[in-house]
Amino acid sequence: MVIPKLLGVLLVLEMISGLRFGADGLSMGYYIMSCPFAEQIVRSTVTRAMQADPTLAAGLIRMHFHDCFIEGCDGSVLLDSTKDNTAEKDSPANLSLRGFEVIDDAKKQLEQQCPGVVSCADILAMASKEAVFLAGGPVYMIPNGRKDGARSKIEDTINLPAPTLNASELIKMFGQHGFTTREMVALSGAHTVGVARCSSFKNRLSDSVDNLDSSFAKQLSKTCSAGDNAEQPFDSTRNTFDNAYYNGLQKKTGVLTSDQTLFASASTRGIVNGYAFNQAMFFIDFQQAMVKMSMLDPKEGSKGEVRGNCRKIN
Repeated sequence: MVIPKLLGVLLVLEMISGLRFGADGLSMGYYIMSCPFAEQIVRSTVTRAMQADPTLAAGLIRMHFHDCFIEGCDGSVLLDSTKDNTAEKDSPANLSLRGFEVIDDAKKQLEQQCPGVVSCADILAMASKEAVFLAGGPVYMIPNGRKDGARSKIEDTINLPAPTLNASELIKMFGQHGFTTREMVALSGAHTVGVARCSSFKNRLSDSVDNLDSSFAKQLSKTCSAGDNAEQPFDSTRNTFDNAYYNGLQKKTGVLTSDQTLFASASTRGIVNGYAFNQAMFFIDFQQAMVKMSMLDPKEGSKGEVRGNCRKIN
């Protein structure tokens, strides 16, 4: 009689703590006992920041992606360079990332509430999720429990998808991280917010066989006349999370080679058309792919730490 009751109590505790993932346990509701207001603090911090500057949505979403795609979701992209090491954030591939001060702000508040409990990797994952929603995208939940890593090296950013990749190369690269072709196309839809710098798309202007609308090519040339750092919005609604990105691909106005290739390639064109026609379908697939990405190779348990300052290891 005692054993069934005990099992029942354990089951309830497991339900309270949330659905578990993996051995050490990323889980929904990970901080419900140790720092119950963690998600609320991150949410309010991101909300204030985006009310002041709506363009931060793209920076926070991209920062989470760039974090997870290298050493897993371990906050390595947040570490500053030192005299002995050039960190990921100072790579040319990461110079467009923005929102580091938002993570710092949330971390400072969380350290006051729950010292040494909430990792920087989790803060970034939660901030990205909130940025998607506040920009008009889907609301979704992610498991927490990631620990912060100690490695952040500029040379590792070679593992980020280059803006010149074609569909086959993107399928292969994302596949190495366990993503399907459909998930890759959905995650590419994060380009529905934000901008690209000329340095990442000027190669298209000299490519006579590129799949690029002629009038849009003139627009890109005009943008690049201001220099490599000049910015071009990815789609017509740069601060709104919607399916305009895919509509743009249908019109051959994708900014990067890695954008327009999704419509140019027969292997991904049908998915693009589906998302362009049905925004709800895109939102569903995007949120599922983002949850999956947030669980890439997390540092769990003793494999990582909880930094006191997101910019440096303890």
